[in-house]
Amino acid sequence: MNIPMMIDAVRSKNPLIHNITNQVVVNFTANGLYALGASPVMANAVEETADMARNADALLLNIGTLTSDQVEAMIEAGKVANEKGIPVVFDPVGVGATPYRNQVAAKILEEVNVSIVRGNAGEVSQLAGLEAEVRGVDASGTTEGKAIARHAVEALGVPVLVTGKTDVITDGKQLFEASNGSSLLTKVTGTGCLLGSVVAAFLASHPDEAVVKAATAAVTFYNVAAEQATAHANGPGSFQMAFLDALTETTNRTVSANANTKHHILSEE
Repeated sequence: MNIPMMIDAVRSKNPLIHNITNQVVVNFTANGLYALGASPVMANAVEETADMARNADALLLNIGTLTSDQVEAMIEAGKVANEKGIPVVFDPVGVGATPYRNQVAAKILEEVNVSIVRGNAGEVSQLAGLEAEVRGVDASGTTEGKAIARHAVEALGVPVLVTGKTDVITDGKQLFEASNGSSLLTKVTGTGCLLGSVVAAFLASHPDEAVVKAATAAVTFYNVAAEQATAHANGPGSFQMAFLDALTETTNRTVSANANTKHHILSEE
């Protein structure tokens, strides 16, 4: 897996990412995709989501601020994305916090073929039927990351990206650990949600690559950029601005020099 070349592909292809996401992070997500070199569109009206999905290169579904109309739009867009054959990234923000949120997550997984699920340990645990403690959209899992990821793949039947101090990405056949990052990512609202959109951009730019490899490249680039931004930040406010700059300025050489990833072939373990 050549992560620097995969970054170049995103920037040269400029994929259009259709985001049906939570209202708290719309601006940050759009700016982050622009900074990376992708193109965002933020459209959640059910009257146009199908048409927008037909024009897009990938779709992000994020349930952070749910409404019944938005859920309808997500499923409509997801079905069109499936028909077109473009990647669908599902971010089950806050799943487990309320019965309604749980029902929506289950409905999306039932009616849309998602390419990968991106969530923190608590969210993925909840989605996969493991014990987890969830408060609002902040979730903390009770099981170690690799075990959560492997169980979730088996339970859900789709690749998963479990974010944490070490991010874990697996499809049940191979597993990647990505250990770059910055604690300031947890101090700014929307960094996890933006990551879901960045993963969608990498999947869209590498249709012939394994989902887990493209997702690992996305996470590695994202977290190396966060490390670069931290060096120029005095706190969460300045970090947010520096991070947008870093998404543009982080080079292939920087990623190659700093990437900290591990690859496991699960069939051999």
